[in-house]
Amino acid sequence: MKKFVVLLLVLLPMGAFSQEIKLAFVNFNEVFELIPDYSDALTKYETIAAQYQEQLKTLQTEYQAKYEEYMKIEATLTENLKLRRQQEIQDLGERINNFIPQAQQDLQQEETKLMAPVQEKVLNAIKAVGEEKGYVIFSSQVFFYTGSIIDATPLVKTKLGIR
Repeated sequence: MKKFVVLLLVLLPMGAFSQEIKLAFVNFNEVFELIPDYSDALTKYETIAAQYQEQLKTLQTEYQAKYEEYMKIEATLTENLKLRRQQEIQDLGERINNFIPQAQQDLQQEETKLMAPVQEKVLNAIKAVGEEKGYVIFSSQVFFYTGSIIDATPLVKTKLGIR
């Protein structure tokens, strides 16, 4: 918000000496979510997330099975075998505990990788509309203005070939 105020303070006096500044806004999220590339990226992300979820479920099932088996035969095991089985269960628990944050990090990176081209496409379209129409364009998410303002969202959608 602070950057916006500084930008307005810089741009408004320039308008007094040259041409009128035409302000416009774009609902970035509305446009972003309508691009077919977004749906494709989201589908890929959900597929990858499901694979991680399945892997976690497999690890948890294996842990539960080993623990239940150990509890059934614990009384019949020698001390050495008890310690070995306990260590196996503990190692599997640690694998699960390490898997979760690593999976979250991997998924975050994958989401960024998949969505970056879509974001770039929208930003390029916004820039192109701004240049073609001579608009200073702000995202509707962070800009509030009570004067005359143009909604450039339909123009950006047209530029991207979406409805």
